[in-house]
Amino acid sequence: MPFIDVKTNVKVSEEQKNSIKSAMGQAITAIPGKTESWLMVGIKPEYDLWFKGDKSAAAMVEVSIFGGASHNAFTTLTSHITGILTDQLGIPSDRIYVKYNEVENWGWNGSNF
Repeated sequence: MPFIDVKTNVKVSEEQKNSIKSAMGQAITAIPGKTESWLMVGIKPEYDLWFKGDKSAAAMVEVSIFGGASHNAFTTLTSHITGILTDQLGIPSDRIYVKYNEVENWGWNGSNF
């Protein structure tokens, strides 16, 4: 039940959105037990986002997962996410934040896991 929410202040084409979504599907496997089959991805382009006082290309990514993961798994996923956004959108890795939320209760299909 992972969710990756990408907010960026750059334009993102439909082709780039699909490419990012697919790449995130591969990247999420850095977290043991997580696969694209349960992954939800949100992409918010042209978001009002300032980093270090300016609006140069930047991104804020929030990753929510049901349960937890190791520090090493999160480090690997951060590397993948920043690489994807750098390759696809030209955002420098030092202008990307990745925040992790480990969720104890996750609802789906009218119930909770």
